[in-house]
Amino acid sequence: MADSVYKVIELVGTSTESWEKAGAAAVEQAAKTLRDLRIAEVVEMDMQIDDGKVRAYRTKIKLSFKYEKEE
Repeated sequence: MADSVYKVIELVGTSTESWEKAGAAAVEQAAKTLRDLRIAEVVEMDMQIDDGKVRAYRTKIKLSFKYEKEE
């Protein structure tokens, strides 16, 4: 098996429903332009609050994908 290299980026997803949906939104959006996604690690969760009420959930993830050598 050949050695592999992976790139890691940070993304923040948002949702009005839950942290889980916020993280999923980040992964799903990244999957539209990145290939070979491997691992998503949740590194931080917070909430946007307005007038004493939770308005949005935010989930920061570290997302890794296989790094491909340019031809």
